[in-house]
Amino acid sequence: MHAFSRPSPRLSRRSLLALAGAAATAPLTAAPLAATPAAAASDVVVGGARLVADGVQVNGGGALPGKLTARAWLLADQDSGEVLASYRAHLRVAPASTLKMLFADTLLERFERTERYLVTDADLAGIPSGSSLVGVRAGVAYTVEQLWQGVFLRSGNDAVQVLARMNGGVAKTVAEMQARAVDLQALDTRVVSPDGYDHKGQLSSAYDLALFARHGLRDADFRAYCGTRAARFPAGGGKTLRIENTDRLLSGTYGVTPYPGMIGVKNGFTSNAGNTFTGAATRAGRTLVVTVLHPKSGHNAVYEETAALLDWGFAQGSSARAVGTLVEALSEGGTRASGSSAGKAPHAGAKASSAGDGDGPDGWGVLGGAASAVALLAGGAYALRRRRRGSGEAPPAS
Repeated sequence: MHAFSRPSPRLSRRSLLALAGAAATAPLTAAPLAATPAAAASDVVVGGARLVADGVQVNGGGALPGKLTARAWLLADQDSGEVLASYRAHLRVAPASTLKMLFADTLLERFERTERYLVTDADLAGIPSGSSLVGVRAGVAYTVEQLWQGVFLRSGNDAVQVLARMNGGVAKTVAEMQARAVDLQALDTRVVSPDGYDHKGQLSSAYDLALFARHGLRDADFRAYCGTRAARFPAGGGKTLRIENTDRLLSGTYGVTPYPGMIGVKNGFTSNAGNTFTGAATRAGRTLVVTVLHPKSGHNAVYEETAALLDWGFAQGSSARAVGTLVEALSEGGTRASGSSAGKAPHAGAKASSAGDGDGPDGWGVLGGAASAVALLAGGAYALRRRRRGSGEAPPAS
């Protein structure tokens, strides 16, 4: 039940080539981030050119909801990947705990749900002050399932750190998350910490977060965890405490009405990121995924605007035609959509957030290319994952 390591699975030739390509194009140092549309190795925009055009992008369907105040948002069909409507889809902003979707998609299948881990004081050292916590305690043994419940339900940065330590450390986990983002073609994303907490240069976009949700929801465990409304969590001394999902559209707390057919996925809040949310819901056999980033006001605005976009998407049926697409992972047969890669200038049209987003356009906190390559080749099991198909303003900071 103590810290352990496991041998990395043997990578296929295809996976090794993909990792080598990512390592070869990654920089040795972080590059500065411009506040204007960035230069890129390719003029191809991931998902389609309309996703970086100015203003709201929609093609057909009725009038969009009238009170959308978010700095960026995107609505897409889960199965087809068609983007039905968007606004500043590739704007890079601080993601807060929505980045935990990428953490889960990267590590979820590394450990069996029933494996137990005895947490030490060292495992909990260095968690940022003010983090959201589920209450992991040193000296208590937790199952992997309980730790993931702590991540998904309570956005526990303590549970994230323990799982990262089990995976070989935070630095290795960050490198693997960045490699996963590249594989998913989430090229707006720069990972600095696995929990999504505010760090200089930690950025993502509405488009990338939708990619993480779409890919994660294909995994039965990911889908089950994000859809869990409540669970019992060890509190030490043989006692447990009840934890509830902080996704208010799922749990129906703080004055939010549960959304019919809600699946999940993940919410977040920090003073820099504001309220962030990526959610998915199913109605009449159709599943939609939506990301809403930093509405201007209202402690429930991120959920209200998410619900409004979902209502609009379900009401339109086939009358709303695609303005772009959520691309497939390279390791799963996806076509490379851009020539840029981790650590380089983002693909054409990607824009940095304004200084008002806190993490701001000051720099990318990504690991150097050589160090990343070593970590990736040591723990590149992600390329061989077997995908199992499955059928507010919220203090403290996440």
